[in-house]
Amino acid sequence: MNTIERAKKIMLSPKTEWQVIDTEETTAGKLLTTYLVVLALIPAVGWFIGYGLVGYNILGVHLGSVSAGIRQAVISYVGTIASAYLTAYIIAMLAGKFQSKGDFSKAFQLVVYSYTPMFLAGALYIIPSLGTLAGIVGLYGLYILYLGIAPMMKTPEEKVTPYYLSSIVCVILVFFLFSTLLSALYIQKGITF
Repeated sequence: MNTIERAKKIMLSPKTEWQVIDTEETTAGKLLTTYLVVLALIPAVGWFIGYGLVGYNILGVHLGSVSAGIRQAVISYVGTIASAYLTAYIIAMLAGKFQSKGDFSKAFQLVVYSYTPMFLAGALYIIPSLGTLAGIVGLYGLYILYLGIAPMMKTPEEKVTPYYLSSIVCVILVFFLFSTLLSALYIQKGITF
């Protein structure tokens, strides 16, 4: 699997790409090493440059430091990888409630590939004021997730929307849980770089 080609196809033609992905026997470990850890670097590097080198202004005061950039990069990178695993686990656990197949590897593919817009838009974090735009572009991943539920989890058509909505709630909760937890660890432990 070519990472760049896969990212391009999942962004431009997600419906047909899910059909291709469904036929692949990709383990979670292989997807982690060939796709997730590579693309998760884009927003992490964006955060580092934006908060560590470029900086940002609040009420006319310029803020930013290398330590802040490293902190944001680590939170982004670790949080993304951990939340992908936890979200996939929850989606696989929910599968039975929606007459779907609870295959963790397929759920992990579903989650990781639906994160692609967020990964690519993460380059916008280089300029902190474009962070909101990166978040908006990342929302396209929710649509990609919706398109992938039926083929990846073998979900009946009438169960796709409820399964999708339950999955979205999980994605949001996991995202905020990890962001809060990692931020709290840095603040509480006084971790500095």
